[in-house]
Amino acid sequence: MPWYIYLAYFFGGAFLVNAVPHFVNGVSGRSFPSPFASPPGKGLSSPTVNVLWGTLNAVIGYILVWHVGAFHGRHIPDAAITGVGGLLMAVMLSRTFGRPTARE
Repeated sequence: MPWYIYLAYFFGGAFLVNAVPHFVNGVSGRSFPSPFASPPGKGLSSPTVNVLWGTLNAVIGYILVWHVGAFHGRHIPDAAITGVGGLLMAVMLSRTFGRPTARE
């Protein structure tokens, strides 16, 4: 399998994980940092912006994982590289949004 397919799976996992906090906070009616806030990533965006941003991340992740190459969840390399991308994004998000000053 070409290397770029694994790269797509890696970033697909990252996009899918990034969709979760934006979408969940948005549908819960809470403001949450997004790239569209002022300052980007630190200020708060409206719940509607976060629902839209989370949905866009989910769509991009879906396309990268299920429409680039032939992803098979039971194929360990496919699942592992997607999981590593998601795990690294989750750790980065927890460190970013877990800081007390992240939302100031």
